[in-house]
Amino acid sequence: MAMLHTVNKSPFEKNSLDSCMRLAKAGSSVLLIEDGVVAAMKGTKHSNAVADAMTDVSFYVLGPDLKARGLSENNVVDGIKVVDYSGFVDLATEHESVQAWL
Repeated sequence: MAMLHTVNKSPFEKNSLDSCMRLAKAGSSVLLIEDGVVAAMKGTKHSNAVADAMTDVSFYVLGPDLKARGLSENNVVDGIKVVDYSGFVDLATEHESVQAWL
């Protein structure tokens, strides 16, 4: 089983997402939560890096956190799956371990 990485900081404030993508092994998953959901948006300076990383790593974004920040699911980078809290729990139980990037 692979690792689930959670990123809760905006890539415009911290380099947590960059570190995560650099160290995440193929077959792992990344869940963007809290302010980290900004990294899921199309048209940012980070969207191409996220799209490129999706060749080896699955990306998810927490829908309620998008909504709380006034962001639309329609603007999420193609290939990122939007999940709810139940989906978050499913991801955590489907993976061998969870690494939080703070």
